[in-house]
Order: sequence, then structure tokens, then C-alpha cells
Amino acid sequence: MLVGHQNPTFVRNYLIAVISVVMMGVGVADLVNNPSRIAQQNRLDGYGRYVSAGLVSGAVNNMR
Repeated sequence: MLVGHQNPTFVRNYLIAVISVVMMGVGVADLVNNPSRIAQQNRLDGYGRYVSAGLVSGAVNNMR
């Protein structure tokens, strides 16, 4: 379909677009998998257990 129309400008623009998408994908992956963010999420998960236990304890005490 585009075989007859592939000129250097088209190829250059296509490569620029592909490289841009790949670099943005790598940047987003680094942002999401950042070790400090993962550590923060683990801390929040740990606090969540204490909050849940406190809520259950409070509910049990209020039901008595």
C-alpha cells in the first residue's frame, strides 16, 4: 500500500514518532516502578492493617 510512497521524510517522521513513543513508555515505566514509590506503598499497606484492626476492634466494642 505505502511501498511506492516511502520517501526519506516519511521514514524519518515515522522513526521520530516510534522513538518518542518508546522513550515515553520507558519514562512512565520508570515512574511507576520507582523503588521509593514501592517502599511508600508497602508502608501504607502496613498502616492499613493497623487501621483495619482498630476499626474492627471499635466495631466489636460498640456492638456490646
